[in-house]
Amino acid sequence: MALDQSFVGRSYPPTAPYEVGREKIREFAEAIGETAAAYTDPEAAKALGYADVIAPPTFVFTVTFRAAGEVITDPRLGLDYSRVVHGSQKFAYTRPVRAGDRLSVTSTIEAITTRAGSDFVDLRGEVRDESGEHVATAWMKLVARAADEAAEA
Repeated sequence: MALDQSFVGRSYPPTAPYEVGREKIREFAEAIGETAAAYTDPEAAKALGYADVIAPPTFVFTVTFRAAGEVITDPRLGLDYSRVVHGSQKFAYTRPVRAGDRLSVTSTIEAITTRAGSDFVDLRGEVRDESGEHVATAWMKLVARAADEAAEA
């Protein structure tokens, strides 16, 4: 079933703030094999001009994917999450995410297309800190595989 095209351009309300903790940054860096001291050592981060440790660039996915959950589970959109795969991801930063940030995300559906029976949803997540300053923008493409393709997988 094709997704509802009237959702293109729809924005969802900002999420509740996600408080970025130093330990979460360290755990994330460790999980992805990132060893830069600025991600784990406050003194190393300060030597680079930051007030505290900063997060690896892909860390913002943790908050934007959480925000995308509201879109994914919106029954009016009609997305069958059991058939969804993550198609692509990209980020643009105003500044790094740092420990102590309280981040909120506003998700917007930028495009919905159908190709070969599979639905593609392009989402944009605008990440802002508690003062409303832009931190990053994340774009993700979700692909809901065609029903016969999903059965073969």
